[in-house]
Amino acid sequence: MAKTSIVTGGAGFLGSHLCDRLLAEGHRVLCIDNLITGKTANISHHAGDSNFTFIQHDVTNYLFVEGSVDYVWHFASPASPIDYLKLPIQTLKVGSLGTHKALGLAKAKGARFLLASTSEVYGDPLVHPQPESYWGNVNPVGPRGVYDEAKRFAEAMTMAYHRYHKVDTRIVRIFNTYGERMRIEDGRAIPAFMSQALNGEPVTVFGDGSQTRSVCYVLDLIDGIHKLMMSDYSDPVNIGNPDEITMLQLAKEIVELTKSKSKIVFKDLPQDDPKVRQPDISLAKKILGWTAQVPRKEGLMKTMEYFRKELGV
Repeated sequence: MAKTSIVTGGAGFLGSHLCDRLLAEGHRVLCIDNLITGKTANISHHAGDSNFTFIQHDVTNYLFVEGSVDYVWHFASPASPIDYLKLPIQTLKVGSLGTHKALGLAKAKGARFLLASTSEVYGDPLVHPQPESYWGNVNPVGPRGVYDEAKRFAEAMTMAYHRYHKVDTRIVRIFNTYGERMRIEDGRAIPAFMSQALNGEPVTVFGDGSQTRSVCYVLDLIDGIHKLMMSDYSDPVNIGNPDEITMLQLAKEIVELTKSKSKIVFKDLPQDDPKVRQPDISLAKKILGWTAQVPRKEGLMKTMEYFRKELGV
């Protein structure tokens, strides 16, 4: 009997890649998305697949699904600063009300639940690299607080359902991820650098570019998340690539990779922008036997080909 998976935010960047993986694993997939940041183009290749159903719906509203459900993957949320600064209330609502509705569905169906949380729960970290045991350094009233605190609340809600209602839950803390299907106007570093370089525009680096990120190719990330859902571990797990790079170095790599003549320009650092970001993935290695496999250059090449098609350059 085929397993049934519900993916909230399934038309988004990560959610659509997760739908691909689950269909390849033989699941029946119900993809739910209100298309506030997701795109039907991300899932259009599944049109006509009897194992795939798309429902346009806001998961902060009541969620009803007929039949049995084995897994609920809660990925619905704006996820880039440009989105959650533009959609602060929606971001808070999907982290709170949306998580509550998705957990309620998992409870009603006796399904296993996975929350897509984020490295942003660590805020601007005072511990480096960040292990799951670190409680974070978040400004709850800063502009980024709407996303950080929504995800921190979602984690607390997930653990409450796990402890009180005995729902079988998983929490993944996702670190910076890139790859095909990122939106050009996403606002995050790689889509911004890539589209600017491919268009021959100045490449914008915030601050002096010394702040670091650790970027993971999307298929590596989805593999780690799938392993976590299929494991029996219920506490949060970091999934990301610990290969740390400065934003200036990343911008230079992308300019070189695209063979662009773009110049790098510097702008003021946004408020509460983390100075460092690197996952401690000891737990993922130990419990899941997972590490990122795709080298950055290879992942960036695949991403560049996608952006070339999107931009028509």
